[in-house]
Amino acid sequence: MQTVEETIDVAVPVRTAYDQWTQFESFPNFMSGVESVTQLTDTTNHWKTKIGGVEREFDTEIVEQQPDQRIAWRSIDGKSHAGVVTFSQLSADSTQVSVRFEWNPETFTEKAGAALNLDNKQVKSDMKKFKEFLETRGTQTGAWRGEVSDSGPTGTQL
Repeated sequence: MQTVEETIDVAVPVRTAYDQWTQFESFPNFMSGVESVTQLTDTTNHWKTKIGGVEREFDTEIVEQQPDQRIAWRSIDGKSHAGVVTFSQLSADSTQVSVRFEWNPETFTEKAGAALNLDNKQVKSDMKKFKEFLETRGTQTGAWRGEVSDSGPTGTQL
């Protein structure tokens, strides 16, 4: 199992950072290797990635979502992938964003990348791109303010 953790401070209010992260279809703007993310339902996304020449498609489900605090997900199609992103307000205009995810590298390329710590470097780079994307825009591209728990989603898309 490979684990990656990264934290970055973003010069936007916590609501702005959180709201942008709920816009999964915008991930290709700042996540290298993510070709597309299609939101199928409030809690299900279909991903297409190409990392190190390895193309993958998989579905994830949001298993927990608390506005301005936390989003947790896991894969639902047999691939071992899970993660959480948390948001902590540092000041009125500053937010700490922390991401942690785990997966099982399958191919030789994925295992070699993990051994060389390339995954950590990529996530660090992607978090910097998220920061630049959001700070340059100054506002989120949309928002979903609903909550997700064991009982399912509640809320509306903004």
